[in-house]
Amino acid sequence: MDIREILSRVDHTLLKTTATWDEIKEVCDDALKYKTASVCVPPSFVRQCAEYLKGKIPVCTVVGFPNGYTTTVMKCAEAYDAVQNGADEIDMVINLGWVKEGKYDDILSEINDVKGHCCGKILKVIIEACDLTEDEKHKVAEIVDSSNADYIKTSTGFSKDGATYRDVIIFKLHIKGRLKIKAAGGISSIKDAEEFIGLGADRIGTSKIVNIVKSEGLL
Repeated sequence: MDIREILSRVDHTLLKTTATWDEIKEVCDDALKYKTASVCVPPSFVRQCAEYLKGKIPVCTVVGFPNGYTTTVMKCAEAYDAVQNGADEIDMVINLGWVKEGKYDDILSEINDVKGHCCGKILKVIIEACDLTEDEKHKVAEIVDSSNADYIKTSTGFSKDGATYRDVIIFKLHIKGRLKIKAAGGISSIKDAEEFIGLGADRIGTSKIVNIVKSEGLL
C-alpha cells in the first residue's frame, strides 16, 4: 500500500498529559505536511489547533477520556464545548461498567445523546476492547452499529493493551450498517498499519507512523 494512502487514514495523535503547545503545534505541522486524516489533541488545545490549522486539517479531540465513567451530561457538555472551540471530530469513551452490568440501553442512549451534542460533527465511540470479553465486544459492536455514531474505535491507548487484529475482525463481523472502524493504541509500524487497514480499519490512531515517515525520509 502506498504510504500516502496510509497517511490519509491516520489520526495523528498526541494525548499525553504533559503535552505542550510547542509539541501540539509540531503535530499540526506534520499533519499538514504529510496530509493525515486529522490531528487528535487534548480538549484544551482544540481552539488553538483550529485557529492554527484554519480548516486545512480536521481537528479531533476526546470526551470522557480515558476512563469513560463521567456522566452523560458531562460527556455531552465536553462534546458541545469541543465543537464550539472548533473540533471537527469527537472520540468518546463508553461507560465500561455499564457494559459489565449489561446496561446496553443506557450505552446506546448515551452515544446518541453525545452525538446530538456534536452538532453534526463526526463521533467515534471508543469501547476499550482490551477490557471486554469476546461476548461483550460482540454486543457492544452491535450497539454502536445501531447508534447514530460514525465510527467504532478499539482503544484509548491508555489501558493495558491497544488495538488487535482480532478486534477489527470482530467489528467487521458485527457491523451491518454504515459504521466505520478506527484502530488505535500500540500501532507502531507501517506494516502494522497496513494490516489493520486491510482488515477493514478506516482510520488509524497513532503518532508513530508520521514519525517513521519523517525519520526514514519516506516522503
